Amino acid sequence: MKLLKVALVVAVLFVNLLVAQPSWADPSYKKNPDYIEVTKTIKELKKNTEGTISADLQRQIDELEFQKAAIESGIAWGQCRNETGSNLAIYGNAGEESEESESNQLYFLANGQTTPDQWDCQGVYLPGDVKIAGLDKTGAVAIKIMDGTQLLVKKNPDTSKLEFNLPNAKFVKPGEKDWFIPNVSQAFVDSRIPNTLTSGDNG
Repeated sequence: MKLLKVALVVAVLFVNLLVAQPSWADPSYKKNPDYIEVTKTIKELKKNTEGTISADLQRQIDELEFQKAAIESGIAWGQCRNETGSNLAIYGNAGEESEESESNQLYFLANGQTTPDQWDCQGVYLPGDVKIAGLDKTGAVAIKIMDGTQLLVKKNPDTSKLEFNLPNAKFVKPGEKDWFIPNVSQAFVDSRIPNTLTSGDNG
């Protein structure tokens, strides 16, 4: 009977070794495009600094290190919140099968709404007639966010310009990336029925 128990334990251990991912294998986050990009940027910033680092550059490095840690923690999605007073056009994957591709489509997030956990908000579309704090633009642009980021888009009541909680937002212009960046107005975006991504106000 003891021999049978020993054989069973050995068999379970053997199956576990065959099925389980080896501990020395690279974690899946290392294949994440955002992780690769943020790691490369950190290396470049550190390489290009000689002697003392300015407070602004150190803050950028710290933010990128924080971003890197967020991705390493297993968060493979971004989240967007709309506090603009209008509809917000956002980019997201059409399905799980396109999770690691640049393929995405536009969705519409109502004012006061946040994209749900696990739903990967990849960025925000901004029509040409929308004013953005700190950016002079002549046409439509998009903002790309990395995995593990919580983007808040809100309207400044004094200037009516949109503001973001990301100090170094990455803007994408038409033709720069394989993203659909149409030339439409905010009124057109407001005329769209928001997608049901959330249930009620989850702010």
